[in-house]
Formats: sequence, C-alpha cells, structure tokens
Amino acid sequence: MELEAFVAVAEELHFGRAAARLHRGQPTVSDAVRRLENALGGRLFHRTSRRVSLTELGAELLPDAHAALAQLRRFQQRGRALAAGERTRTTLVVGHAEYTAQRLLLRCLPPLRDRFPDVAIVPEPMPTAAQLEALRAGVIGLGIGWATDGLTGVRARVLSTERFMALVPATHPLAGHAELSASELSTTALLTWPHQINSGLCDRLLAAFRIGGADLRIIRTADSVQAIAAHVAAGTGIGITVGSALDHRPPGLRVIPLTGPSTTADQVVLTAAEPTDAAGALRDLLLDASAEPPGAGHPG
Repeated sequence: MELEAFVAVAEELHFGRAAARLHRGQPTVSDAVRRLENALGGRLFHRTSRRVSLTELGAELLPDAHAALAQLRRFQQRGRALAAGERTRTTLVVGHAEYTAQRLLLRCLPPLRDRFPDVAIVPEPMPTAAQLEALRAGVIGLGIGWATDGLTGVRARVLSTERFMALVPATHPLAGHAELSASELSTTALLTWPHQINSGLCDRLLAAFRIGGADLRIIRTADSVQAIAAHVAAGTGIGITVGSALDHRPPGLRVIPLTGPSTTADQVVLTAAEPTDAAGALRDLLLDASAEPPGAGHPG
C-alpha cells in the first residue's frame, strides 16, 4: 500500500485525487506515505496548504517505485498461474507511458496472444524513466515511451513522431490561428502533463520555448488529455498535449499544432538489448502497425 500511495500522490500531486484513484480514504493514503517516509528516513513530498510537490528524494525514487510495483504485479500474475497449474507459463510485462498510442498497443496484443498462448501479458502504466530502469533490471520485457537520453543497455525504435498540439477554447483570440508558435504562447497560462509522468516530453516542450525566446508558464498539470480538456473548457487556460493522445476532437475546443524547433517528440518502443521472443514479436508488431497508413487494418 505504501508504494501504491507514493506513486499515486506523485502522479496526481494531490492527496485527495490520489485517494480517489486508489479507492481509499485520504487519511489512509496520507498515513501510508508517512510510513514510507519514516522507513526511508526522508521526506518524499513538500506539502503546503495549496500545493504538493516531489522532493529531490521523491523524484529520485519514483522510477524505482514504478519498477517495484511492476515486479510485484508480475509476481502476483505468476503466482496465480502456478496456483492454477500453469507451470510452463511465463510473463511479459509491457510498460506504457501516459499519452502514448495505447490504441496501437490494443491492436497488437490479440495477435501476440495468439502467437504466444503460454505467455501471460501484463500491461503496466509506467513513465519512460521508470521503463528504462525496469528494462535494465529485467522487470519488464518491453516499454512504449518517449525518446530520452540515457539509453545505455536498452534499444529504442521510433514508432512515430508526434507534434505538440494546443487545445484552445473556440472563443479565445488565438482560436483562429492555423498554427501557434512558442512566442505566441509566451506568458499564457498553460495546462499540460506533470513532469514526473513524462519528463522527456516536458523537457522537449521547455526546449521549444527556450529556443523561441519565450516564457513557459504552466499553471496546472493533469495526467490525462481528458482532464486537460476539461480545464481548458472551464476557462483555466490553454492545454498542451501530443497528437497521439487525441482520439477525438474535444467539443468547443480548437486543436492547433505548434510550429517551430523542438515542437515534436519521438514515441519509441523500448526493449532490452536481447529481448525475449515474445517481447521481440510485440516490438515488430508495433513497428509494423505504426507504419500502416491511417485507417488501415480497421475494416468497417
């Protein structure tokens, strides 16, 4: 419970939302985080009446917490399989970062299951940094994340290059633009993903503003594009997301691509240097599916 509480609060940056996500009471989540902090001998969060943020210790340990949770779920999956008499069954844990093309993964899992019926497949939400640690430790077999530095011991193949998109209220003065530059969004109140969920995307977006000589002013973060769109619709500010996260056009909002240097990010599939047969097969399925023209493979 302590690790789950730590990860939920780290991703939500709000104890109430973390408690709702875990279907627990807020005091239970707070107590769990406090027990973990006491066991570690250090604070994981800075807490004020208005804001929760990760300490340096918390940010450093978050990828390890994700990897540990993935290891626990793999243990549980394998334990259930062994208890059911499936002694030859192995497990493939697939890490996938928020905002990646999960529809692509959903297309590829059924054919993988047909090819490897004795492999238990466990999808696991996990930031890219945590995927890298988990791949090196052998905790997961494959990851879908965002291009980043520090890829020693891990192989990355590009699935797609995604453009940053602005979600703008239809009545906003910028709504009539065909494209938006960082300078046009300078000092504008922006809503986007938390750095601890997608540090690579945040760093890329920061680079776009820095190159454009603009100020990046993020006033709120949310862990899903639907939550960002809701805040934009409520008039809080302009949202920033990536094209792969938009499975529909939010009503009442304009979706406007960003233009200029560093306004795209590579979505990648990550494997160990020597992946298992099942992990290698899933990588190839993902690469093949990503190369198909839009709408291909979807009859109807």
